[in-house]
Amino acid sequence: MFESTFADAGRRDWAGDEGDGVDAGSDAVTRIATVGCGNYARSVSIPAMARGDYAAPTVVVSGDAEKRARLVDEFGVTAIDYDEYEAGAATDEYDAVYVATPNRLHLPHVETAADHGKHAICEKPLEATVERAERLVAACDDAGVRLMTAYRMQTDPVIRRLREFVAGGGIGDLQRAVGDFTFPVLGGDAGPDQWRLDGRLAGGGALYDVGVYPLNTARFLAGDDPVAVSATTRSPDPAFDEVDQHVDVRVEFGGGADADSADSDGWIGNVSASFSGHPNTSLELLGSDGRIAVRSAFQPGADREVTVETAEGTVKLAGVGADETVEEFDYFAHAVATGGDIEPDGADGLIDMRTLAAAQASARTGERIKL
Repeated sequence: MFESTFADAGRRDWAGDEGDGVDAGSDAVTRIATVGCGNYARSVSIPAMARGDYAAPTVVVSGDAEKRARLVDEFGVTAIDYDEYEAGAATDEYDAVYVATPNRLHLPHVETAADHGKHAICEKPLEATVERAERLVAACDDAGVRLMTAYRMQTDPVIRRLREFVAGGGIGDLQRAVGDFTFPVLGGDAGPDQWRLDGRLAGGGALYDVGVYPLNTARFLAGDDPVAVSATTRSPDPAFDEVDQHVDVRVEFGGGADADSADSDGWIGNVSASFSGHPNTSLELLGSDGRIAVRSAFQPGADREVTVETAEGTVKLAGVGADETVEEFDYFAHAVATGGDIEPDGADGLIDMRTLAAAQASARTGERIKL
């Protein structure tokens, strides 16, 4: 089973043998406007679009004239500010919008895209609150435009092969998933005056910004959704007085949310996330008949280090797959061009929003929260 699953670890299962009639580099590519040009958008997302087969960066939206000028020079894009974006400038130069602004600004920027009849790929989490995220999804539904939550890990070919392996019974019945994302948000030149530490803009701290990665990836691999959560948070550093610095979440899957206790049937996910400490990204799935461990699990463009253990033996994979950020935008662009399915859609993003909010409620009250 190892050989059949991982023989072609970089396969784009979403494109079909012939790209579903969309030629890479053709006029059918999806032109994307990037709204919000922070470091991640400039150094990771826009370059990934430029390297892709089905996506192309054509417009950038920023309130910083210097950033606009640099991006024009580097990528040959059209640059506009937020007022111009809202007014409809350059709408003939893009087909879809990538929203990469702080969480609480996602709603107005996606609403603007929908008003202009443009599809949207929106960074995770979808918004700062569940209510605002629901309005964001409704805006796209009402306008009849496509919406993708930017879960790049769902498009990583290695993660997709692992999902096939789990679905095929490769590790038996899933019993536990353990994931961690530790990101020292104050590292390097970064200081406390940043939107990630602003509770209103961010909605949450480590939980919202990086905890969503192991949560969503575990859901994706298992093909299952949470039914209840229990959580604790800690923020010993005064710099994190508005957001969680450390968070640990126990996520229950299966067994039904109406079970009387946390000991119901199903399986458990343990998710941890931190805004300080030694950098780490890892995910482990334990089943009745095997184990999967992924190191360098969530860094952009990292080579996944995968270990699969079953009764058949142990297989270790490294340096396989592809840059998942390139895959993310090509996946979205291809779906827009062909009308294909988008798995990480608005509904998928809302499941995580509700789970994150329940984890916050549990941390405040000390209670197990049913979903």
